[in-house]
Amino acid sequence: MRRLEDLTDADLAAAYEQADRSAPHLRANFVSSLDGAVEIDGRSKALSSDSDSRLFSRIRMLSDAVMVGAGTIRDEGYNPLRLSAASREWRRASGLPENPTLVVVSSRLELSPVNPIFQSAVRPIVVTHSASPPHRRAALAEVAEVLVQGRSEIDLKALVRELGERGMPQILCEGGPHLLGSLTAVDLVDELCLTLAPVLAGPGSARITAGPETVTRRMTLTSVLTADDGYVFLRYVREA
Repeated sequence: MRRLEDLTDADLAAAYEQADRSAPHLRANFVSSLDGAVEIDGRSKALSSDSDSRLFSRIRMLSDAVMVGAGTIRDEGYNPLRLSAASREWRRASGLPENPTLVVVSSRLELSPVNPIFQSAVRPIVVTHSASPPHRRAALAEVAEVLVQGRSEIDLKALVRELGERGMPQILCEGGPHLLGSLTAVDLVDELCLTLAPVLAGPGSARITAGPETVTRRMTLTSVLTADDGYVFLRYVREA
C-alpha cells in the first residue's frame, strides 16, 4: 500500500496509464462515502478533497474522451473541460491532443446551449438517440456535435466503437449513477477507480450505480493508495 503524497504527478500518470493506448478501455471514476453514498445534499463534490482532486486530474489527463451523463452535468455544475498547463504539456509530449473531448450522454437532451460546458477547449459531443426531441438536437448542434446512436435508447456499445474509430479508445466515465449502471448492463466497464471518503453520510443517499438489475461482474483489485487526509483510492480492473 502506497501513500499518495509519496508519488509525484509523473508517478501517478505512469501508474494509471494503459500499456497499450490503442486498445479500447473504459475506466469509471467515482467517489463514495464509507457507507456507500455517492453524494451529500445532492452533490458528489461534497465527498471530494484535495487529494481526490489531484488523482482525479491525473486520471482525466490520461483519457481521450470524458463521458458524462447530462444529469451529472446539471447537478454538479460542471465547468468547461480544459486541462491545466502542466497536463497539456504532458499530453503534447506524449503525442496526444492537448485536451480530451467531453462526451455528454443524454436521452432527453435537457441541456441548455448556454451551459458553460459548451465552452470546453474541444467542441463537445452530445450523444442521444433518434427519438430525442428534434428541436433540442437542432439547438445543441449550434454548440456541439450531436451524435445519434440508437433508435429509442442510446446504443452505448455503438458509441464506444465510434469513439475508438475516431481515435478516442481511452474513455473515462465520470458519472452519474444511471450512466454507470447502463455501461455495466452492457458489460463495457473495464476498470473502476473508486475513492473512499472517510465519512458516514447516513441513510437516504444514492449509490454510485443505478438502473435495472444486471448480471454480477467480478473485478480484481490492482492497487490501493492512501492519503494523509484519510481518503483511500482503490483501482479495480475487469477479471480475466
